[in-house]
Amino acid sequence: MNKVSEIVGCITDIAPLKWQESWDNAGLLVGDANMLIDKALITLDVTEAVIDEAIEKGFHLVISHHPLIYKPLKHVLPENTIERTIIKAIKNDIAIACMHTNLDNSYLGVSKWLADKIGLKNLEILEPIQSESEIVTGGGMVGELENVLDETEFLTLVKKNLNAKALRHSDFLGKKIKKVAVCGGSGFFLLNNVKHCNADAYITGDVKYHDFFEADGKLLLVDAGHYETEQFTKELIADAIIKKFCNFAVSISSVKTNSINYFV
Repeated sequence: MNKVSEIVGCITDIAPLKWQESWDNAGLLVGDANMLIDKALITLDVTEAVIDEAIEKGFHLVISHHPLIYKPLKHVLPENTIERTIIKAIKNDIAIACMHTNLDNSYLGVSKWLADKIGLKNLEILEPIQSESEIVTGGGMVGELENVLDETEFLTLVKKNLNAKALRHSDFLGKKIKKVAVCGGSGFFLLNNVKHCNADAYITGDVKYHDFFEADGKLLLVDAGHYETEQFTKELIADAIIKKFCNFAVSISSVKTNSINYFV
């Protein structure tokens, strides 16, 4: 048995909470840090269905990437999905922790795992920030494909490796793809960094209609989906725990939490 704080500490060892953005709400959000547990359930999002799964399978700790609580709550009543989820978790002694932008800003975090799944090498942080400990942190990653691909081959690779239903992208430029930047989740804000490093393509999520114009004939901008570019965070969190506590049971939730569906 381990304390909740010890298991959460496996992730904060590689992504301290001080690395989260000022607007974020990462860390232990529900429950007792000193509660003893023997297993943890990992998910990208905390939903009522995920808590139901935790209850059914006897998990007393759920760790997610996205915070269950973003905004201050004026009350906790069964009036919406967030409040119902909190009530259900508390009633069943389930602690809830999230590791969000602290993991986004870690070299070993979200974008690193995304880059690895795409097959990028020679990785560097796209927007480096020097931390107090002299460890380089920051958003996004940039690296190189092992082989040069044309645009269609590149998109086929991305779609397959991310198991994406569809990809949205800017105009083809007839250019070969070698240097690629990535950012899991909503990463359009890093586009100028992508241009500055002369990447041939940029993979992220949540790109708006007018944002695609900003590719401006300089690169292939690819929206692979928020969920699709962050899905490997579940493996990341599980891996961090298992490396430190090899006998601690970790399970990735079987609940589909992607809120977007495609009619093809």
